[in-house]
Amino acid sequence: MKKSLLMISIELPYPPTSGGRMKSWNMLKFLSRHFDVGLACPLKYGRDKLSEFQQQLPLSVFLSDEVQRPRSLGVLLKSYLQGMPINVYRSRSEQLVAKVARIAHHYDIILLDHYEAYQYVPRDYKGRVIFHTHNATYLMWERFATSCSNLLHRIASALEAVRVKQYEQRTTQQANLVFAAPNDIDSLVKIGTVKEKCRVTYHLGDDSQLDLPSLQYEDTEKALLYVGTLNWEANVDGLLWFLQDVWPQLKAIHPDLQFYVVGANPDERLVQLVSESDGVELVGFVDDLETYFTRARVFVSPLRFGSGIKVKVLNAMSRGLPVVTTSVGAEGLDFTNLQHLAVTDCAQQMVAYTDLILRDKHQWQQMEQCSRALIASQYTWNKVLGSMVTEINQCIGGHNEAV
Repeated sequence: MKKSLLMISIELPYPPTSGGRMKSWNMLKFLSRHFDVGLACPLKYGRDKLSEFQQQLPLSVFLSDEVQRPRSLGVLLKSYLQGMPINVYRSRSEQLVAKVARIAHHYDIILLDHYEAYQYVPRDYKGRVIFHTHNATYLMWERFATSCSNLLHRIASALEAVRVKQYEQRTTQQANLVFAAPNDIDSLVKIGTVKEKCRVTYHLGDDSQLDLPSLQYEDTEKALLYVGTLNWEANVDGLLWFLQDVWPQLKAIHPDLQFYVVGANPDERLVQLVSESDGVELVGFVDDLETYFTRARVFVSPLRFGSGIKVKVLNAMSRGLPVVTTSVGAEGLDFTNLQHLAVTDCAQQMVAYTDLILRDKHQWQQMEQCSRALIASQYTWNKVLGSMVTEINQCIGGHNEAV
């Protein structure tokens, strides 16, 4: 008889259009093959995709409630009154708390998907609690606080980093197991998480791209590609830096170079800077990226803050498109520089790496082949999620107690 598992997430993990949702969706599908799975989550973005989700993955139990609180000063102040980090407050539904409390004791395991889900674990729950974190989130706030130019934003972010750190500490203390990327495990251990309860996992991309034929240098045009959500501050910040400090130098070397920026809802700062930058195109949302993966010659991911493995980087590597990124963009990956990825935090060096890959066919081909080989050997869904199921089963059988 299958053990029962209640997954609590902070949003409907469908459609899998972002890195976080892709991990949650694949995890939910995979776990459903091994456990009797129920799902509880607030509906932050309406009910438009709910029926499609339920058709794709029928579950024995599905609990939800609509919760729509924007990121705003008013919501931030209310979160202080409620004594919880802003994103915990934005994910909270008292009705959903009550719904989960009524059924939680029927489950052997509660799997928390994101630290904000911890608020839904009943205090009297006696089963195993598994924490799957997408990032060491306090670190993201700390990094933003140091990189943001707005003084008030820096102060608010620094204070939020403290609140999130305390909440993540509480979550990991109560969990029997903690799944996180290697670099996030290191960051969580620094704030008191017991390393022995941590298990390695990864956010992966679309590894089905490994089945597609190899890209060919001759078929590409002299163009860069970026893919990401264009109103997410980490992405906006990185692109603004790249367009200001890197792109003009590249354009001077390669006057015919093009830059395709793919993603929805561009921030106004990006729209303005792109309008002033020769050769840069805001493409908008693209459902099938294959046209751009086969068209561009280099993928860029100029992130300056964030945490965890970046799905956009893994997707490009899976397809074999050579990637130039920063140390933040390469976090958590086992790579050799200029073999699997080109990694630097220096604008001048990023210009040099990108120029090299654009014009050197041998270097391009080596990175195309080696990046795909690395993904195939270490970063596939079956490998990562199969390991997760094994660890959860051992936790249940071994009765590992939370420390």
